Amino acid sequence: MKQRIQSVFNGKQRFSVPGALAIAAALILALAFVQPAAARGSGEKAGTVLKVGASPIPHAELLELIKNDLAAEGIKLEVVEFTDYIVPNTALISGELDANYFQTVPYLESNDDWKAKLSFLYGIHVEPFGLYSQKYKTVAELPQGATIAIPNDPANGGRALLLFQANGLIKLKPEAGLRPTDLDVIDNPRGFRFRPLEAAQLPRSLADVDGATINGNYALEAGINPVRDSLIIEGADSPYVNGVVVRKGDENDPRVAALKKVLQSQKVRDYISSHFDGGVVATF
Repeated sequence: MKQRIQSVFNGKQRFSVPGALAIAAALILALAFVQPAAARGSGEKAGTVLKVGASPIPHAELLELIKNDLAAEGIKLEVVEFTDYIVPNTALISGELDANYFQTVPYLESNDDWKAKLSFLYGIHVEPFGLYSQKYKTVAELPQGATIAIPNDPANGGRALLLFQANGLIKLKPEAGLRPTDLDVIDNPRGFRFRPLEAAQLPRSLADVDGATINGNYALEAGINPVRDSLIIEGADSPYVNGVVVRKGDENDPRVAALKKVLQSQKVRDYISSHFDGGVVATF
């Protein structure tokens, strides 16, 4: 029992067998506690990131406004900007995003795949949709047979036609719903010709057409004030509320609930009221 064995640590210092076993056991026990704790810490850190896709104005602007408020809830917000209306949904479906904030319910439901895989959770604001022209100051000045550019997606193209109907310029089939097409026009006394274009291109089309119906976010990005510059514009009762969308199954994600808390706040309401001159209207 008095036999000593040489330690492999330095070839000089000696430990008894029981002593070496005790040290080894202590090291194993320490690693057993340290490694799971590190793994838990890294998992918790990853879970606090929320990646949201958004159009630049006003969506990404509002998200940047509340980044620190969300950080106070323990969540790091990453904003990914998109300039079109399709990629934010495909990126959300593929898992590249946790949520997006740019669209309305009618737009979401205009695509069967999006409708099946995504859920609209809560609304934040309306961007009144308007008709604009660089050539004419009023709707009355529009000539017979005027060419009007409208969005080429079913939801916003239909929104343009509904705007014309609401102002007595055309009449649509009663059963057309929220996504009418030019085939649903049953009365067009002034012979307007509707030219579908990608929504993001509509501000640039103004020089080439008699008028263009433009989504509020694209109007604002182009330096157009929807209230001041439009020939006609939607009312505050518009059903086209912009809000936050997630994948089906993620509706109860606490990160998205925290986002709702800070987006539907007085801070955001006041910012919308003071920065967009009526071009964006809070709905909460």
